Amino acid sequence: MSTLIAPSILSADFARLADATELIKDADWLHFDVMDNHFVPNLTFGVPVMKAVHAVTDLPIDAHLMIEDPDRWAIDYAEAGAHNVTVHAEAVRDPITVAKNLRAAGSLAGLSLKPGTDLADWSEVLPHFDTLLIMTVEPGFGGQAFITDMLDKIRSARRLVDTGHLKLLIEVDGGIAADTIEAAAEAGADCFVAGSAVFGAADPAAAIAALRAKAAAARA
Repeated sequence: MSTLIAPSILSADFARLADATELIKDADWLHFDVMDNHFVPNLTFGVPVMKAVHAVTDLPIDAHLMIEDPDRWAIDYAEAGAHNVTVHAEAVRDPITVAKNLRAAGSLAGLSLKPGTDLADWSEVLPHFDTLLIMTVEPGFGGQAFITDMLDKIRSARRLVDTGHLKLLIEVDGGIAADTIEAAAEAGADCFVAGSAVFGAADPAAAIAALRAKAAAARA
């Protein structure tokens, strides 16, 4: 599987989101962090802003829903054009139905696990999903340090995929930068969400290229 870089627009200038998408046009996905100030202690944006961003970029939108009641709201993001919609294991009530509904609406279905959530507890529902997002920080805010203990969870997910038990794209989010992406890639991640490492760089396009090269080399 190819290495995917998904810059998080959470780290962009909110007053210039259209310009931000132009800066990262060489990325693979555009990561869109949705927070409701309930599931996590932060408030960001929702469907209307995602629609506006979707209208000005060709990048596939990777919608990460850090919200309460994703069973109710996830479908709206798929219908608004998101390529992948990820719900949190800790918030979703009926994950299999949500996954089916997302796929029926035309998006991939993703499941995200917070650092304290055991991968094994979700093994029975993972076959219904297309992506697994392993949080390598506590969700809610950008700019946090990568939790190295999460590398074991990434390795476990990789083994499940490589042994044929699951068909999943393994995504990591949190503290991904030049000094952490190689370890995440070696552990088995396919897709890397990077916020400040991209939008905080003097040249975001060059930062994306450098991250992709480091990850690809580590995976090889």
